[in-house]
Amino acid sequence: MEPLVAAGTQFMREVNAAAVLTRLRAEPSMSVSALAKAVGLSRQAVTRALNALAEEGLIEFGSLDRDSTRAGRPAQLVRFRAEAGHVLGVSISPQDLRVAVADLCGTVVASEAVQFGAHPSADEVVRTLLSTIERTLAAAGRTSLWFASIGTPGIVDPACGVIKLIPSMPGLTGDVLLNRLKEPLGCPIYLDNDVKLATQGERRPDAERREDSLVMLHWGERVGAGIVLNGELYRGASNDAGDIGFLDLFEDGGSPRSRHPHGLGPFEDRVGGEEIVRQATAAAGRAGDGEFLSRVEAAGERAFEAVLAAFADGTPAAVEAIDVVARRFAKGISVIRAILNPRLVVIGGPMARCGEPLLAALRRHLAGEPLDQPVLEVSALQQDAVVHGALLHSLDEIERTRFGLVRTPLSS
Repeated sequence: MEPLVAAGTQFMREVNAAAVLTRLRAEPSMSVSALAKAVGLSRQAVTRALNALAEEGLIEFGSLDRDSTRAGRPAQLVRFRAEAGHVLGVSISPQDLRVAVADLCGTVVASEAVQFGAHPSADEVVRTLLSTIERTLAAAGRTSLWFASIGTPGIVDPACGVIKLIPSMPGLTGDVLLNRLKEPLGCPIYLDNDVKLATQGERRPDAERREDSLVMLHWGERVGAGIVLNGELYRGASNDAGDIGFLDLFEDGGSPRSRHPHGLGPFEDRVGGEEIVRQATAAAGRAGDGEFLSRVEAAGERAFEAVLAAFADGTPAAVEAIDVVARRFAKGISVIRAILNPRLVVIGGPMARCGEPLLAALRRHLAGEPLDQPVLEVSALQQDAVVHGALLHSLDEIERTRFGLVRTPLSS
């Protein structure tokens, strides 16, 4: 999209400054003349915009362009000061915490990931989050933090920063995170469902994947979906569209537990991490694979990760388990296809580590469906999708509120 320009009064200056800023952010540096030509404004209008931006600390005038082939005095170069501020992206899950800091061009300057123990308390999560953010900002050489976006599991109301339902981390229900982080961060904070932010991360501006009709499926201990229709993130009437973990599709082999200790929905109960471990250990028991059983038992709370590693190594019990749950998961994809008919389904979360062999199993189990099925791909960002989506949202908010730039539909 070409940057907007305008003629007339204060609005003209604001819009023209936004156009100049948009162009400068896309280039290492430019001369005033080249900038004027690129945005279609007079040199005088560009100079006024640059002076206003310089007063805000967003641009700086640099050295002369001595490499220029033009005659006369070398032109002075101008650059956008991406280091003038930073944005924060955070991903919180029952298993781990991921934090990243980016400059105003979106370049990640520092990041850190921390593993949680089994079933961390809300206080432990918040304390770990605050200390991790502090270390990450220090590593970034912090100037100032302008915006923070945080992704968590569950049903989140982003308008007021309240988590309505989070069965996997019930201590974070309500406005716990917002209240504990507001003062230490000292900047606006946005809270949203992790899968919705991951979907935004997958469609970041520099990604090849810019489909206007896709479903991003987070598949791990829990299952959720981010839905993009006609280029826009679809949230639903209650902002919880995509909570497919609560689908109840199966009657064969016994019904799911109605009161799962970790709050899993019926679909998650049949395709999630716990079930994958159960299927793998059962398969190993039938095959007499004691070595694999010992490995899974030794992994303790990381048994799911141990099974995924064994799948990558071709361990028969793990391969059999993944195939069983892939057959069930394919039923969920077929339901999504029948209702939404997306062009693309992206598999994210821990199961994305299984790569092409997992996609091959899903395609095989979908082959008998009467409707044409969507293209299947694994997440390009995998475990970093949520935190990158959070960074992208933070940058979108900076562009909207401080730069006066137009946001893309998915960012809204």
